[in-house]
Amino acid sequence: MLKVNHLSLTFPGEREGLRAVEDLTFELREQEFVCVLGPSGSGKSTLVRVLAGLLRPTSGSVHFAPLRGEGRPPRVGVVFQQANLMPWRTVVENITLPLELQGVPLEAARQQAAEMVELIGLQGFEDTWPRDLSGGMAQRVALARALVQDPDLLLLDEPFGALDALTRERMGGELLRLWQARQKTVLMVTHSISEALLLSDRVLVLTARPGRLALDLTVNLPRPRDEEMRYTAPFGELARRLRAAIV
Repeated sequence: MLKVNHLSLTFPGEREGLRAVEDLTFELREQEFVCVLGPSGSGKSTLVRVLAGLLRPTSGSVHFAPLRGEGRPPRVGVVFQQANLMPWRTVVENITLPLELQGVPLEAARQQAAEMVELIGLQGFEDTWPRDLSGGMAQRVALARALVQDPDLLLLDEPFGALDALTRERMGGELLRLWQARQKTVLMVTHSISEALLLSDRVLVLTARPGRLALDLTVNLPRPRDEEMRYTAPFGELARRLRAAIV
């Protein structure tokens, strides 16, 4: 679905500027779940913004292959660390926003939003204001807002980074359930080795700035996965390899 070739991005500044990522090359296959790990400042969020079309690379290329059988480029959805819900719109109204911008009739948009509400398990909260939602609930709404557009590629930039540890674990399980239900292609930035292994098919490890690809690790753990898998020997061995690659 996606080919990244020798991608580099340098932000303008004094002297040579700030090199964020350098010479990144990797591929992403359809319906694959890939996590990106690396130390702070390694360019993980920059990579997401380049793939989303929000930043232009200094050099290299990002190529989206036409989807098999459809001949069109993939649709891309993005979820950031903060839910960024519009405070003057209810849960349903936040979810319908991208459909409204696309010109979808309101009744059809609300029907699709209702299906999303059921998928994310927020029945009964359709008319709730963002201020009355917990952090985990707000992130569910943000995920629903991205998924309602039926994206082929979902980019997640530390979507659970602002949550407490227990809520983060629950949200990881929710994301796994949503991915299994919808089978989207996902690239997710995280700082959690355990989270990356529980969710993904592959983990890309970036070096310290400028971010270069240090490791492309296949996660050969059986699916479906649950929290108990974190305590198995194969999980521990993969975690050891990832920890050793993060420098």
